[in-house]
Amino acid sequence: MTSILLPIHVNLDSSEPIYHQIKQQLRDLIISGQLPPGTPLPSIRSLAKDMSCSVITTRRAYQDLEHEGLIYTRQGRGTFVAEVETEQSIKYKEATIRKALMDAIETAIRLQYPREKLEELFQILCDESFNQKSS
Repeated sequence: MTSILLPIHVNLDSSEPIYHQIKQQLRDLIISGQLPPGTPLPSIRSLAKDMSCSVITTRRAYQDLEHEGLIYTRQGRGTFVAEVETEQSIKYKEATIRKALMDAIETAIRLQYPREKLEELFQILCDESFNQKSS
C-alpha cells in the first residue's frame, strides 16, 4: 500500500520543536478531513527523510498522534489515519481558532490598538478571505 506525500513544512528557524511542528500540521490535516480515515501515512523513516530530520523526531510526532487517537499502526501494514469523532473534531477546531484569536487580541492590546479598529480589521479580513474561497 502506497502512502501519500504530506503537505508538511518544517521551519528550522522556529523555536518550536520539529516534532511538534510535524505533529501540529498532521493533526490539522486529519481534523480538517484533508486526510480521511484509512489514509496510509509515510513510514517513520520515510517521513524523517522527507523532513530532513531524525527518525526519533518523527517517531515522537507519530506516538503523540497515536496516543491522541488520530492515527493507528498495524504491524507489518503501516500507519493510518484513524476515524475522528465529530465532537473531537469540533473541539479541536474551536480550541485552535480560539488560541489564534487570543494571540491576535493580546498583540493588539500590547500595541494599544483600539478594540473597534481590531473588530473592523477582523471583519475586513474575514470578508476578503471567505470571498476568495467562494470564487
